[in-house]
Amino acid sequence: MIEDAKDLAAQVGVVVACEALGIPRSSFYRAQQEVKPEAQSARPAPARALSEAEQELVREVLNSPRFQDQSPRQVYASLLDHGVYLCSWRTMYRILEAAGEVRERRNQLQRPNYVKPELLTTGPNQLWSWDITKLRGPATWVYHYLYVILDVFSRYVVGWMIAERETAALGQQLIEATCAKQGIAPGQLTLHADRGAPMVSKTITQLLLDLGVAKTHSRPYTANDNPYSESHFKTLKYRPDYPDRFDTLVSARVWAKPFFHWYNNEHYHSGLNLMTPKMVHYGQVEVVRTQRNQVLQVAYTAHPERFVQGPPQAPSAPEAVWINEPTSDPGGDVAL
Repeated sequence: MIEDAKDLAAQVGVVVACEALGIPRSSFYRAQQEVKPEAQSARPAPARALSEAEQELVREVLNSPRFQDQSPRQVYASLLDHGVYLCSWRTMYRILEAAGEVRERRNQLQRPNYVKPELLTTGPNQLWSWDITKLRGPATWVYHYLYVILDVFSRYVVGWMIAERETAALGQQLIEATCAKQGIAPGQLTLHADRGAPMVSKTITQLLLDLGVAKTHSRPYTANDNPYSESHFKTLKYRPDYPDRFDTLVSARVWAKPFFHWYNNEHYHSGLNLMTPKMVHYGQVEVVRTQRNQVLQVAYTAHPERFVQGPPQAPSAPEAVWINEPTSDPGGDVAL
């Protein structure tokens, strides 16, 4: 069609030819400018361009042990100060780019790709989370260290201690004593923690192997991977009677003991549908729920008009608790 337009345009003009054949003039002019690849002539090299041998010499100099850690600008200036001129620093960059070498030429640190922990627990003593927090001491930069092991399913504090130091040896003592107290059997428990020095130490790793306890860790700098311990510490430090500082280790322990008693036995936990950690940890949920339902039934019988959605029911505690619950893809399959 374009060839016909060319022949017709030679006789009647481009405008008339394009209108007659229904061809946009832009297409006609574009076809006139197109040149087939085989018809294109190779662009001649400029007379001032470096020869292939000269370009190879520049590459060898840039990648030599003397200059491999320097940028082309630095190399250019250094060569000038030694009475040598090879080419401009811009040309050095072009030569490196043509060879695929415009990059960091030294080996770089490759950090590992940490996998997001996805942990499920459906009962007490299946998944524990432990962490260490600082309690401010009598002076600036003086701290006491609170170690806490928390059952993720029940939020029950199964073990805690306060010490003057943060060490793997102290963590080992607490974990070992707590496992014995709770009667943990090999293969029963997973212990989750962040990547603090005591948590990833060989001492703790060997202890968990000996006890038959699996271990998992949060990703670096990802507090949400250990949410239950973080939430527990917030509850502790937001208590009305939490002091600004603890003068001694003894005073810290004196304050902490009633706190943990309250937290385990009296604190109606919102994440447990207002059950206490003790109720969930020691299987008292259904008994308590039955008692609550009896009270609610009496209230409903006395004033049913006040319960617009019918007879109220006390909720049970959650049946499963996740750390990083997997999300479903659009097809409905769960990513495990």
